[in-house]
Amino acid sequence: MSRFRSRFSFAAASVALALAAPTAVIAQAAPEPAPAIDAQGRPAEIPVKAFASQLKLGGAKLSQTGRRLAMTESVDGKMLVRIYDASTRALERTVEVADADNFLWFKWAGDNRILLSVIREDKTALYWAQSSRLLVVDVATGALSYVGLARQGQEGDDLLYTDPAGSYVLLSLNNDGSRQQDVWRLPLDGNAEQNGIIVQEKDRDIDEWYADSAGVVRLGIGITGGGSVEIFYRSGPGQEFTRVTKFKAKDEAAMDAWDIIGIRPGSDLGYAFVKTDDGRKVLREVDYRTGEPGRIVFEDPRWDAEEVVFDKAGKAIGSGITEDSSRRIWFTPEMQRAQADLEAALGVGQVRIISVAEQGRMLVLQDGPDDPGGLYIYSPNEKRLDFFANLRPKIDFRLLAKGQAFDVPTRDGGTMRSYLTLPRGRGDGNFPLVIMPHGGPFGVRDTLDYQDWVQLLANRGYAVVQPNYRGSGGFGKAYEDRGEGEIGRRMQDDLDDAVAWAVAQGHADPARVCIFGASYGGYAALWAVIRNPDIYRCAASWAGVTDWDRQLAYDKDYLGNRFYREKWKPIVRGKTRNFDLSDVSPVAKIRQLDRPVLLAHGRKDKRVPFRQFEVMTKAAERNRKTLETLALDDGHSIADEENEEKLLIAVVDFLQRHNPAD
Repeated sequence: MSRFRSRFSFAAASVALALAAPTAVIAQAAPEPAPAIDAQGRPAEIPVKAFASQLKLGGAKLSQTGRRLAMTESVDGKMLVRIYDASTRALERTVEVADADNFLWFKWAGDNRILLSVIREDKTALYWAQSSRLLVVDVATGALSYVGLARQGQEGDDLLYTDPAGSYVLLSLNNDGSRQQDVWRLPLDGNAEQNGIIVQEKDRDIDEWYADSAGVVRLGIGITGGGSVEIFYRSGPGQEFTRVTKFKAKDEAAMDAWDIIGIRPGSDLGYAFVKTDDGRKVLREVDYRTGEPGRIVFEDPRWDAEEVVFDKAGKAIGSGITEDSSRRIWFTPEMQRAQADLEAALGVGQVRIISVAEQGRMLVLQDGPDDPGGLYIYSPNEKRLDFFANLRPKIDFRLLAKGQAFDVPTRDGGTMRSYLTLPRGRGDGNFPLVIMPHGGPFGVRDTLDYQDWVQLLANRGYAVVQPNYRGSGGFGKAYEDRGEGEIGRRMQDDLDDAVAWAVAQGHADPARVCIFGASYGGYAALWAVIRNPDIYRCAASWAGVTDWDRQLAYDKDYLGNRFYREKWKPIVRGKTRNFDLSDVSPVAKIRQLDRPVLLAHGRKDKRVPFRQFEVMTKAAERNRKTLETLALDDGHSIADEENEEKLLIAVVDFLQRHNPAD
């Protein structure tokens, strides 16, 4: 256990707490050494390696009764699932699932099995496609089995229901190449196809099925050839499906009412995320028999409702929002009391209950902008809170910098929520600045939650701004829609406005501004130094798009023709018919480049293929432009700790040479 876990320490790895008493003494800790901070308040350099861990505590999950917990970790490019006894915290088993880039999600099935969704690739000289597949691991034996049919469609993880005992699942599958799907009940004992049965046959009018939280298929949605959506519903098993409503797929208000989150067993009521007039998502009850929305279960005046937590009866007991950090809001007195008790016991930082088991045990994450986070196991029946793991055990949180949130004005009269992290002990302002745009770009956002790359750069003396430019998610539909067709244009203006704001506030030296990002953020970095070399001194890109026409041609296969045609292509190109994406593609405008660039990419990248790196380097050679390059054997999201360390070392070295801190 790291002595740097939190602003208090435990004398042992677990303690019994009288959580209802805020004055309870947690434990007497051994004295800690003073943090390595000099007389000017400047913290010591934290080794780059400490920021390169692939442990993800926020994804940890308890099993059905809370007997076990599991979490994922990427090691040497492979995704591992580690399974622990929740009472003793002893490691029971480690399962290697797949290449980290091909891992999608995991979910408990009872206490003794874990479901795993992975991507399978089919590739020949003439054909390439991806499909999702469902696997199950038996915790006792470690055996990994396929859950599905020998012949089935691309989507193999459309999970409708998981038996709480872990005996079977309901999967929506097709095995004849049609769009319509049967609902299969598949056992999880390793004999899925042999002993699987169809519990709901496909219907030519229905493309997607939904089950209630007791495992009864209750609702179906279909799209007609004319572009209308039809909703079919039944109140219980044994009844016929009847059409409830029909509306045009372009009718967004009607579609909102059918953003189905859950259907309660024995009732016609369920839940849906519905948009308000100002574009916020709220959680509402819906009467699926009539399609009429009911009472608002939860809404926030500024932020979208983003998730729902259900009890075992299918009733909503909590929801989630992302303000400047993500948090859960509980509806029941029991969960509200547990949240308050945990906040009182842990004292500081953000405290989130991230997993709740059937018998009351909880996983609790404590973290903050300047605290990587620690995971705890709370057993309320025993009034016991056990420390489990540090997210970054080699980092002394006392050396980190605390970010702040600001509404940054944009040139068109709007504002964008942005996050500023300043270096410690280096004066009052006029710092070298790094703009760090997030990836996506649409529907994704940055938060004030702990971020390795931000903290590394702040530790090295840089101010860092993370702008939630137009098109970012979480700020309402209108804000997200403002990004449509604005790649390389008004989205880029927002980044420039973030620089102007930081300079005007005295935080940044206008002559020492660089930009660093990954994925779309990598593209934005490359485009920034080509488009506005008067603003940006240098740029570092990981996995950035360099040729938008080439990327869209690739996306048609990678994303699937329907999603590409209906969603992705329109939002990238926008409504301007004569918009030429080569006008905002770095590879097409490389002759204008006269600033230092670090171009880094993963050879195994499937989202933005390595070819994007290759065409940029070749264009640079043809035009006698110098690029600093780094190619790693990794994917789009770095899965190997050594590779992330190599990237971060390269970025820090690049910045220190081209935009040195004091």
